[in-house]
Amino acid sequence: MLTSKIQQSIRASYQNLQFQLENFIPRRAQNYLVAEIAKTLCGNYHKSNRIIVAEAGTGIGKSLSYLMATIPVAVLNNRKVVISTATVALQEQLINKDLPLFRRISDQNFSFILAKGRQRYCCAEKLAAASGADGSQLAMFESKPKKKDIELLETMFRCLAEGKWDGDRDSWPKPIDDSLWQSIVSDKHSCNNSLSAHRQCPFQKARSELDKNDVIIANHSLVMADADLGGGVILPEPENTIYVFDEAHHLPHVARDHASAAASLKGAATWLERINQSVTKLTSLADEKRVGRFHNELQQAIQILIPCLSQLVKQFDASHFIDGIYRFEHGILPTWLEEQSKELKTFSHKANQSLAKIADLIAERVKDGELSAKLAEPALAELGFYIQRAENLAQVWKLMAEPTREKGAPLARWLEVHPDREGDFIVSVSPLEVGWQLDKQLWSRCVGAVLVSATMRALNSFQYFCFQAGIDQSPDSGTQFLALASPFDYQNQAELIVPATRYEPQAPQFTEYLSEILPKYLKDKQANLVLFSSYKQMNQVAENLESLFVKQGWALQVQGSSSRSEILKKHKKLVESGKTSILFGTGSFSEGLDLPGELLSNLIITKIPFAVPTSPVEQAHSEYIESRGGNPFMQITVPEASKKLIQSVGRLLRKERDSGTVTILDRRIVSKRYGKALLDSLPPFKRVIE
Repeated sequence: MLTSKIQQSIRASYQNLQFQLENFIPRRAQNYLVAEIAKTLCGNYHKSNRIIVAEAGTGIGKSLSYLMATIPVAVLNNRKVVISTATVALQEQLINKDLPLFRRISDQNFSFILAKGRQRYCCAEKLAAASGADGSQLAMFESKPKKKDIELLETMFRCLAEGKWDGDRDSWPKPIDDSLWQSIVSDKHSCNNSLSAHRQCPFQKARSELDKNDVIIANHSLVMADADLGGGVILPEPENTIYVFDEAHHLPHVARDHASAAASLKGAATWLERINQSVTKLTSLADEKRVGRFHNELQQAIQILIPCLSQLVKQFDASHFIDGIYRFEHGILPTWLEEQSKELKTFSHKANQSLAKIADLIAERVKDGELSAKLAEPALAELGFYIQRAENLAQVWKLMAEPTREKGAPLARWLEVHPDREGDFIVSVSPLEVGWQLDKQLWSRCVGAVLVSATMRALNSFQYFCFQAGIDQSPDSGTQFLALASPFDYQNQAELIVPATRYEPQAPQFTEYLSEILPKYLKDKQANLVLFSSYKQMNQVAENLESLFVKQGWALQVQGSSSRSEILKKHKKLVESGKTSILFGTGSFSEGLDLPGELLSNLIITKIPFAVPTSPVEQAHSEYIESRGGNPFMQITVPEASKKLIQSVGRLLRKERDSGTVTILDRRIVSKRYGKALLDSLPPFKRVIE
């Protein structure tokens, strides 16, 4: 129960807050949110199910609210707190601003640390090899790297060695291409903590202090990675953890992506052939008597896998694919492929196990002093590269071979024509619904959970989110629900304009039409943000308007042209000097982007952010809903669009004194039947419908 000690600690921190913040205004909604979180986590509403789902509008101060309520409950009960976010921007806000502030106002002694996923860090050994710094030949490039890529790798290696870069992808000043990053990324197989050289690598440095801290800032992907390993492997065990999921509306999608797998057929056959050529050299570093069995098992598995995968390529006809994709309806495979999948599952699993055992035996010899680290490390890095791919291949064929489910949604299974490798196909598998999995891995195990976001509801209801996330909504479940409105005076501070337009977004002329009308809605000497639903359309409009903007003396920055931090830094500088700044962005600019005051006064949304219906997973989900007599557009597409649209308009007012205009260039919000529900779920701006 909520003890007097916890209550006193919360009260003291709230009282101290007014002395730390200038222009502090006590907010009833914030007080209520703090109290309800604390009562839920202390079991006031339900002894075991201590879960609260809260939508807290912009300006309430939700991050400070959950810190004030959660940390005293955790510290005074000797529990850990894991705060999980969907964006790096929010992690940085928590680490650099909110947690240091709370530590100043709280009477609790607590420590905190940022835990990014391993994939955000480079492996120092891989980077040394990829840049040519150690003179080794690498199998980690699937195709010959370009000169500019090698130059970039050399620069990165030099900066890491000189202490000018910490190996974190997010702290490199410019975006790093995904394919290049994959060649140097830290992975659990090649990053071996038992080897002394690896204890000072970027990832191990960042993670060495994790267990000593009370509060851990993570992201949804890292929490799901830990959950998939059984919990308590990377992060504290769920049974001793209070989870706070900020930006919680992303969690179901992250969980689904995490449970998905994909692998190419020819690509897999190619790296399996490389292993076959290297295996004798690699196993020579392990104990001869013990490694022989795994050497043989690996070669046997490879001898079956390569012909099987090569034969599969010949079985598929790309001319039958629609837009390069062939989806298996209702996730049902033809009998011949079902049988082939079972065989591939068996032998990909065997290959994966054998590779892992060979790596273990080499590492064991290093640990026992029988083999020098200098000899072992290149081999372990190479093995790590292969194990990662073998693990993924095994997961793909495990899911492909899974029998048709009698209950619940089927798996989505599809093939794609490989975009870069001629005559190759990518095999992909994804679950459609992951709520049951989240319940099993997290909700039924954790001490308590706070799920919070500014946009938790879709069409003014929690139902859609709860279904996606596996949250029990039944009256006797004990789950608490809160919807707290923003304190902003939307009627007087902002205007929502829906202009009369000649074309709706589905018209083929819409992109050219956008280029024609957009300048009319941009504001001179102000900060403008234009949100697009696709990169292709955004880049086309940017190209069409580039010369006009130059002529007008307007500065345009397009998402992806530089890192997000560089774009925002330049934007701020332009606005502060009284110039016209225009930002073009897509979905990721529609949330987590904090541009208060003069940094944003004019927001333009070019299109209602409906999910792309061509996604194989969305198609499969729609098919499943239709098979049960439902309407996928109303059950999935519209609720998703509602959440995204609320996020988008939420960019405009960030502080209580902010003001500005939102313009939506999509007439469907007033012309279609579903439009009213979308419009009514938005904040109560003053509306101008032309």
